[in-house]
Amino acid sequence: MSVERMAEHVDGLHWFKSSYSGSDGGNCVEVAAGPDGVYVRDSKVADDGPLLRVGRDGWAAFVALTAG
Repeated sequence: MSVERMAEHVDGLHWFKSSYSGSDGGNCVEVAAGPDGVYVRDSKVADDGPLLRVGRDGWAAFVALTAG
């Protein structure tokens, strides 16, 4: 699985907040699909926080494991 912590933000991504994230300010995760992988960030520090890029195959494996 390829995972990379990004040093800078990627423009043009459409972010989706996880349905498991509550509205009370708890654990909030957002994801966006990009041309070279899936990006993950903490929505509480979206503009200033780090990004994590996961390769498409790695993301598919992660989703398959968590969906069951």
